[in-house]
Amino acid sequence: MSDTRTNAGVDNISTYKKLTTWEVPGERAVALLGAGNLATTQALISRLDERTKIPDERNPSLLQAPTMFQLATLVGNELRQVIAEQSSAANGPDSATQMDPTYGATMILAGQIAPGVPTVFMIYPEGNFVEVSDDTPFFQIGETKYGRPILLRAYDRDMSFDDAIRLMLISFDSTIKANLSVDLPIDWCVYENDSYAFESRGRIAIGDAYFNSLSSQWGEALKEAVASMPAFRRTDP
Repeated sequence: MSDTRTNAGVDNISTYKKLTTWEVPGERAVALLGAGNLATTQALISRLDERTKIPDERNPSLLQAPTMFQLATLVGNELRQVIAEQSSAANGPDSATQMDPTYGATMILAGQIAPGVPTVFMIYPEGNFVEVSDDTPFFQIGETKYGRPILLRAYDRDMSFDDAIRLMLISFDSTIKANLSVDLPIDWCVYENDSYAFESRGRIAIGDAYFNSLSSQWGEALKEAVASMPAFRRTDP
């Protein structure tokens, strides 16, 4: 799930899709989410997409990589190269190795390539990455501090897809309330094991009745929860 807000100041706000998917029926399904410099993430997506149209065994595309691990390596290398080129173009050739944070981006890569199992990677601007585990069952990128506590407290690996989507929307709602850099529309997709397709996906648009109801009810539930807690009693010195 990802929002679509991107901005370069309070008076320069745009909407861009940050969730991209690729599918080969019966063989692979891959999703990529990006956060950070928009020019970097857009250039990365364009390069990865372009490589799928020019098969090259010596330089495999994301539709040719045999495993998700090798695909994460491919995306990481390409991301590092894009950032280096952006840095060099803006600051001079000697700056390419400095990884100017202005052009940084972080990605989440998720999916399944047969005969492997589904998995998720978080890819850093330097090109290295980490994989989900029992200790870290989900990843967040971008503006995480406002919505992350909700996920940490309420996430359950046994919850249904629908319950997980509801929880993620509540997490996004808390972030939207606190930070202008995040807003609707919100794009989401669900992947089911061994389906090799994103058959369930959608967009929560501005003014969506369900999201507005969820936001309102969550706010009221928080107020009720606070009111139900034991009162604080001051002790005078």
